[in-house]
Amino acid sequence: MSLPLVAIVGRPNVGKSTLLNRLISSQFAIVDSVAGITRDRNYVKSDWNGKFFTIVDTGGLDFTEDAEITKQITKQAMLAVEEADLILFVVDNKSGLLDTDKEIANILRKSGKITLLVVNKVDSQKESLEKYSFFQLGIGEPIEISALHGQGIGELLDQITSLLPEIPPVIEEEDFYKIAIIGGPNAGKSSLFNKLLGEERAIVSAVPGTTRDAIDTIIEKNNKKYCFIDTAGFKKKSKTESGVEYYSMIRTLKAIDRCHIAILVIDATTGVTSKDQKIADYAESRGCASLIAINKWDLIEKETSTAKEYIEKTKRDLRFLDYSPVITISALTGQRVNRLFPVIDNIAEEYFKKISTNELNKLVKDLKAAGYTISKGRLKLKISYAAQIKTAPPAFLFFVNHPQLVNSTYKNYLKNRIREAFDFTGCPLELYFRKEK
Repeated sequence: MSLPLVAIVGRPNVGKSTLLNRLISSQFAIVDSVAGITRDRNYVKSDWNGKFFTIVDTGGLDFTEDAEITKQITKQAMLAVEEADLILFVVDNKSGLLDTDKEIANILRKSGKITLLVVNKVDSQKESLEKYSFFQLGIGEPIEISALHGQGIGELLDQITSLLPEIPPVIEEEDFYKIAIIGGPNAGKSSLFNKLLGEERAIVSAVPGTTRDAIDTIIEKNNKKYCFIDTAGFKKKSKTESGVEYYSMIRTLKAIDRCHIAILVIDATTGVTSKDQKIADYAESRGCASLIAINKWDLIEKETSTAKEYIEKTKRDLRFLDYSPVITISALTGQRVNRLFPVIDNIAEEYFKKISTNELNKLVKDLKAAGYTISKGRLKLKISYAAQIKTAPPAFLFFVNHPQLVNSTYKNYLKNRIREAFDFTGCPLELYFRKEK
């Protein structure tokens, strides 16, 4: 299911990116004293007390520019507000209430969306008195914080999670796989979508970004049902000023949230781009299974070792998806497109596969016999037993004596051993560690 969306809005340099970093407890957004440093929108998955949501950090709203830019920014802000489940309206306590704050407040009030007024840069008790000037915005009780020093962040997160909608449980009775077709603009996603469906379901155009919304279509093939989700590609801000593309990016994220398998479409003429890496990383972080389709293979001059070398390079560029199958295709000619279906079936089978506790603990026994472990000082990691705690994606719980010793290298080692024993082609694996009782 789609995660609730929290949008951070406000004029430039009020501390939106600093607040984002505090909310997710990391240095994700670039923070600088220069106004307007956030150029690309940042989308980050976060959680608080077991409740997950997506945060969108937006660029600053500035109504002092010329009319056309103002119109575009206002449209973009309205689209962000329309899509979000909750708005964090950030204002600057040190600079006080400005006319731009009032204009933004008018937009938010008219939207009818749940909005929290966050007064940032309240760094002392004396400064907290300034927050009362923001009451006239008509948004509600100001929430005073210091994103820089972390003051009031826990209380803010409590309010955020208390207001977010509950995510309905996943309906397990669905008898079809949900497959999102993802990738950068003009990689051929809509062409592949149409070829898989066998009809002109989506608009196909050489102009990047033709698809502006996610389109779901259920088809039946070989007595199996598939739900394909066509999505729009990601763009840099310079190409998203109209607001429509910005809206479609959020739709793409939500499509990834609700799919089982993501087909990452790579343009063979350009190779893996940074945008491909980002969207693939986003899909993996959501627990999506994946396969990589190198499209436009008909445009590549063929040599004996071309396909093998190209696939190897693609795997290096997407090394965090080294478990995902790679297929060269041409959505235009239909070359090898039908080979995607058996690969999808295989990945889906692995994605929903459950390993018995008995089988898993045979692997634990083999791990002990291999003797590879990690230690720190006198402490040495020992695994007592393990169990698979869920599917889609497969997740495993290991009971150990010292969970704090587990690092990323050892996690990768365990994932590789699990794959050697049980396959899980195309599936990300989640590992959890708990102290044995």
